[in-house]
Formats: sequence, C-alpha cells, structure tokens
Amino acid sequence: MPSGPAGGREREILTAIVETFIASGEPVGSRTLARASREGLSPATIRNVMADLAEAGFLEQPHASAGRVPTAEAYRYYVEQLSGEAHLSHENQNIIKDTLTGATDVEEFMERTSHVLSLISRSVGVTVATTGPRHALDHVYFSRLSEQKVLAVVVARSGVVRDRVLRLDISQNDLDLAARYINENFRGWTMDDMRAELARRLEQERSEYNRMMNSLEQLYQQGALAASQGTQSVFVDGAANLVTGDHDRQRLQDMLRTLEEKEKVVKLLAAYLDTKQEAVRVVIGLDEAGPSMQNFVLIGAPARVGGEVMGSLAVIGPTRLDYQHTMSAVSYIARLFDKLLNESE
Repeated sequence: MPSGPAGGREREILTAIVETFIASGEPVGSRTLARASREGLSPATIRNVMADLAEAGFLEQPHASAGRVPTAEAYRYYVEQLSGEAHLSHENQNIIKDTLTGATDVEEFMERTSHVLSLISRSVGVTVATTGPRHALDHVYFSRLSEQKVLAVVVARSGVVRDRVLRLDISQNDLDLAARYINENFRGWTMDDMRAELARRLEQERSEYNRMMNSLEQLYQQGALAASQGTQSVFVDGAANLVTGDHDRQRLQDMLRTLEEKEKVVKLLAAYLDTKQEAVRVVIGLDEAGPSMQNFVLIGAPARVGGEVMGSLAVIGPTRLDYQHTMSAVSYIARLFDKLLNESE
C-alpha cells in the first residue's frame, strides 16, 4: 500500500489533482494543472509526474483519452495532509445554529442534525442516538380519559416524553397508586431493566398487593411502559443528494437499501466510529459494510453530553467530497451538541 508521494512536487501535484477533481468532477489533465501551476510547470513535466503517481497507485485513468482521477489511496493521503481545522463560513454556522437551537432532547437533536448535515455536505446525514443514563426513567403519569381509555405518559431523564392511549378500564385512584409505585421504585432505571424487574415482582408480590399489582399488570401488558422500538434511534436524511450525482446505479441502489435498514446503519457507524475518539474520523472505502459501499466515504464523530456518549453523527457520501468543509461541519456540530443540550437542561 503506498504511503505517500516521495517528493514535494509529486505531493503538490497530487493535492492539486484531488482538489480539482473534487471541484469539477471531471478527469484532470496536465494542461489544466499547468495553467494553474504556481511554479509555471509545463504540461510535459506534469504528465511525467502524473505517470509516476499512477504507477504508485494514487491515480487512475477512466478512459484512454481522458485525464486522471484520484484513487482511494490519493484521498486517504489528501485527508492526512489536512492540517488544522477550517472555519465554517458564518452562513453555515448560522444555518446549523438555527436548525439545532431549540432541540430539547437527544432524539430531536439527532433528527435535526441528520438534516443539517445532509444540507451542508450535499450528501447523506446519518445519526444514531443510543440509550444510556439520560434515557433512564424520570417518572410516569397515568390518567383515565374515559371508559376503556387510559393515557400513559413516560418521561425520561433526557427530557424525552412518550405517551400512549391504552384501552383499559382502571379507576384513577388505582392508576395513581400504580404510578406512585413505579416512580418510587424505578426512578433512574432504564426501561428494559424496569420491565424485567417489574415482570419478576408481578409474579412474586401478586398476593401481597393484589389490587395494585393487577392494575400494574394490565398497564404492563398493554404496553404502557414499553420502550421505543429498538434501543437506538436512527435518522437518515439526504439520500436524494446521491441520486442526483454520477454514481453506478446498481451500487447506489444497494447502498440506499443499506441505509433504509436501521440495524445496518447502527452497525455501520459502530464499525467505523470509536466512542473513545475525540477527533473527527474519516474512513475512505467502506468495504466492511459491503461491496456497494466501497466507493463511499464516512466522516463522523461521537456525540457527547458532559462526557457521556449519547450517539454518533456522520456524513456518508462519494469519495469526491469536500473533505475539509465536511470535517469542519461534523466537528462543529459535535461540539455544539454538548453545549446546546447542557443549556436545555
């Protein structure tokens, strides 16, 4: 595997090729580079360097008469050379802040983040909100709406509120007793742990608190305390950005099918993003996710609140992507995540 161009001229020309191809999407020829060369290099000199870069595995030629395009190795080298952190334009910063300000819980923030990432990167924005202490139970409330109708409200520590209307006939007094029992015994528990323990207690304590446990059992069986589907919420936005691009149709269809399956999205981000990482990670060629993803890139980072990892955010797009801009956007949102959600508490 090539480690990088050997000389300064080769590095400069490879960088120019990558940036020119990202901007235009067209194979890059020696004449185009010669016109932009600060050293006044001739097309012939540049052609010789390009031939060396192609032999080293950094360039390929789609057609015999065409210019050259960067390979995955060229993009990897290019990303490694990006130093420091580019500053987002004030316009993009304002777009991000306007989109995310007002989000009061992790899931809302993640949903908005997937949208704004797709908007700014013109690729696919992907976010995953994981469960954790902030998703633990804060309190429940049950209200009898009418005969055979009970409103069940579950509030998590993160601020997420879930409500369900159940077909049950339980008096308000018994509902209050059930809510008090749950709030006094299970505040701070995750929903899965609470449901498991409650099922155990329903068997052991039925005779001791028969009437109240009967009410709890009915609420339990009707899904009053059910967690949201799956343990992780997945948000994907911007698939249409890829459809408008110049991609292999079959590979694109396969990729879109992957993104439609939430479990695969969770596995994709888990495979490439380390929750312990501090910096934005760039992965070029998502081969582990399947053949349809090998020509795509993932730029992502974990999302934290007060040091606790609450999920992941990423952009998935073609290798011809504005890396510096997208890396800066992901980094900016990851920092903003902690700031805005801490302010909302």
